[in-house]
Amino acid sequence: MKKLLTVLIAISALPVWAGGLESLENFVKTMKTGRAGFTQVVTAPSRQGQAARSKTSTGSFEFARPNRFKFVYKKPFAQSIVADGQTLWMHDPDLNQVTAREQAGVLASTPAALIAAAPDLQALRAEFTLVDVPDQDGLQWVLATPRSKDNAVQSIRVGFQAAGLAALEIVDSFGQRSLLSFQDFEANPTLSMGHFQFKVPVGADLLRQ
Repeated sequence: MKKLLTVLIAISALPVWAGGLESLENFVKTMKTGRAGFTQVVTAPSRQGQAARSKTSTGSFEFARPNRFKFVYKKPFAQSIVADGQTLWMHDPDLNQVTAREQAGVLASTPAALIAAAPDLQALRAEFTLVDVPDQDGLQWVLATPRSKDNAVQSIRVGFQAAGLAALEIVDSFGQRSLLSFQDFEANPTLSMGHFQFKVPVGADLLRQ
């Protein structure tokens, strides 16, 4: 009896890990703002006689729920993607070009909706089929499949750890895989709404879609 009691006490003392869905729900509920650095590796599908090719980018990511976020790519090429709540701005300094799109029509079933835009899990379920997948690399994962058949994204996996958001894996309709690994995630920093305003650089070409 003493041995059994010892085993039960030992088991009860083990840390309890949330599943992917529980981690996602907790993240959406509690993380109203966030920021992190990221490394993105984009891998094109292998072709006959050719090995798969990949390219790596680094930058920073910030968000304020709902509907505001900023991706700033720093290396190897500068680029920024900013959602201010009304408009999605994409700025390419090398081309000196800015593209502006109405935000409401493009974000609902995108990776950004999963980690930054959606106000709650119910809103995500309206756009995605969400399922737990096995833990991997020390992370809890959830698989999100867009409900829309016309979506350019085939599937999305979001990985969480105790510190918060850790990874985002996107497979598009052509089989291209993009893995974003987040570093030094900061939960609920103070970010003003003005932080997500975008000003078109003087002399840049502006394309509205």
